Amino acid sequence: MSASRFIKCVTVGDGAVGKTCLLISYTSNTFPTDYVPTVFDNFSANVVVNGATVNLGLWDTAGQEDYNRLRPLSYRGADVFILAFSLISKASYENVSKKWIPELKHYAPGVPIVLVGTKLDLRDDKQFFIDHPGAVPITTAQGEELRKLIGAPAYIECSSKTQQNVKAVFDAAIRVVLQPPKQKKKKSKAQKAYWNIPTRKITSPRLESIYDSVLL
Repeated sequence: MSASRFIKCVTVGDGAVGKTCLLISYTSNTFPTDYVPTVFDNFSANVVVNGATVNLGLWDTAGQEDYNRLRPLSYRGADVFILAFSLISKASYENVSKKWIPELKHYAPGVPIVLVGTKLDLRDDKQFFIDHPGAVPITTAQGEELRKLIGAPAYIECSSKTQQNVKAVFDAAIRVVLQPPKQKKKKSKAQKAYWNIPTRKITSPRLESIYDSVLL
């Protein structure tokens, strides 16, 4: 029997959007209520998708600025990224294109991205918005618009608390690697304008030396 293919899946996104909860919900079928670690321990397991068995390795990252220099060390060898934003946080939605795509484009060009909207259970929770008057919900249409802008092959909304679509997120990530979507010859004007924006150099000699010496 041949060994199953290994797929390295890395989650990225702003702090507090629920990346770690998403991983915990997927790997343990539970939702952490008492303590949520800043970063989930690396995890791997055999997963069957469309009849194919793969060894899925999950890497968590911290989205806070304090980790900007260390976070890219996790990107080496990534097969797919899960780029998450919160469906109740406009700032995290906007940072997908402002911060995360430029970072991934710089450190891991060409690696496919699955765009994920988290905290789906709270988007229609009236009490939540009463308690948090500054929160702004992100619609499915806005999520799809962002997916098209960044050229992601998939966009999924999920809730780690209810586990709605949690499995679908990782199934989509695996499918994107096993069956890469055919690239369309023509890009929209918005995509062309977006991807032609020069990226800011966000590395340093110190980071590059660390990056080259660490084997993940």
